[in-house]
Amino acid sequence: MFQPMPAHFFKSKQTLKEWVLQISLLIGLGLVFVWLGHQTWMNLKSRGIQSGFDFLFDPAGFDIGETTWIDFDSAESYWVAFAVGLLNTIKVSSLGIAFASLLGLALGLAASSKIWVLKAICRTYIELIRNVPLLIQLLSWYVLWVEYLPPASDPLILLQSLFISQEGLSFSGWVWMIPINGTFMDGHLWWNTPVVTPDGVQSALNASPEFLSILMALSVYTSAFIAEIVRAGIASVPKGQVLAAQSIGLKSAQVNRWIVLPQATRLILPPLTNQYLNLIKNSSLAVAVGFPDLVSIGNTALNQTGRAVECITILMLVYLVLSIVVSFLMNHLGHGFAFKK
Repeated sequence: MFQPMPAHFFKSKQTLKEWVLQISLLIGLGLVFVWLGHQTWMNLKSRGIQSGFDFLFDPAGFDIGETTWIDFDSAESYWVAFAVGLLNTIKVSSLGIAFASLLGLALGLAASSKIWVLKAICRTYIELIRNVPLLIQLLSWYVLWVEYLPPASDPLILLQSLFISQEGLSFSGWVWMIPINGTFMDGHLWWNTPVVTPDGVQSALNASPEFLSILMALSVYTSAFIAEIVRAGIASVPKGQVLAAQSIGLKSAQVNRWIVLPQATRLILPPLTNQYLNLIKNSSLAVAVGFPDLVSIGNTALNQTGRAVECITILMLVYLVLSIVVSFLMNHLGHGFAFKK
């Protein structure tokens, strides 16, 4: 008597077929990229254009005005310069994500408020900021810092800790001093207090106007999109659940914290990830105000070495890796808010 094949047999065959197709596609794409790379290399060689990544170990020959964690001078190699640019990009992007998230969350909650005036102000802010190009906002912040703030010899002082001037922001805080060329025998922690002199503000903790301009532009611009995402996520929560929570005596803050936000987060996270990725990529506009981010260092290296393909490849790979890391972290965070079966 004929026995029908079990269902798992067809399922396993289908799974095997899917794996074969995916592996074949990856192999095909790999071969295409190898062919393109070979053709590019042959064309460059036929025209006498030097290629390769060996230039990364040559002295850079240029200085970087603002560094993060790494001391740099013109004698350092190109790969160190790229590392400095990467750290500057990570610094401005991570701080921009933090500030944009906090501001966007506050604006999104305010835009969902029942207070008409507050809602109108937030909606105006969101529509205005979203529809003005980021580059224009960046240049506006930069002009504000270098033209309309007081000079460094007479800074604006807030709380005796923040010194704001055309040279940027200086502030008080703890500083860890490390040995430099044998000048300091041991590292030690000390409290930094800015001092105003005729030549400007002297401080160990400073933020340049270029850094502050790109940071504020990214934070403000992205916060408008995040605010709209938060507002839409809150609006997606069924009104019945809010009314049920209020009926048992929960206050508005408790309803938002325990009922609304946990459910809205499941819908907020995917588009929020896109905004984080956009912020990281938009940080490349820092070159417009002279902040030495990854793109700025790459452009300088490209102009000095003529290795256009190599420098552009480095930039593409770095931004690709940064995007993959952020996507992975956000997906991992999203699993914690997923519905449990």
